[in-house]
Amino acid sequence: MNRRTSLKNLLVATGGLIALPAWAQEWSISDLSKLPSAFLASHQEILASVADTIIPPGNSIGALSVGVDKFLQKLIDNCYDADVQENVRTQLSALDDNAKNTYGNPFRSCDQLQRETLLTKMSVSENQKEKDFFDLMKSETIRGFNTSREVMLQYLNYKILPGHFYGCVDVNA
Repeated sequence: MNRRTSLKNLLVATGGLIALPAWAQEWSISDLSKLPSAFLASHQEILASVADTIIPPGNSIGALSVGVDKFLQKLIDNCYDADVQENVRTQLSALDDNAKNTYGNPFRSCDQLQRETLLTKMSVSENQKEKDFFDLMKSETIRGFNTSREVMLQYLNYKILPGHFYGCVDVNA
């Protein structure tokens, strides 16, 4: 083992880890919208409407206010296989067509109850691809919402590392 090479690699890795928080601190949700995507603009709007239907704003924050739609877009683009991506695009188009046929409006223009009805039909559908789409959208929307900065800090009382350290604590033995 070459000790000099190992020490050099260790110092470079340590320097990168020290610089990462300062560099990543300026990231924001708007930065995600500047990145290229495999989704068409119409698919992005439908995806945002699906996230808004699953977690509407209500009295507090909703899925769109914390950027779950951008999270879903980047997650599906970068972390899922091509067949899952194609299924998502196909089901988004089918969802929009179904909304137009049923209610005469595109999915994004339907009200909350109409969108919920369309998504519920997909969740109990005989078509496995529709069920897979609904399950993926529901689980990833909830994950994206629960792991967003606003929810973690304001509602889940997450403490950013390293947290509080209790040094000398008396233990009753």
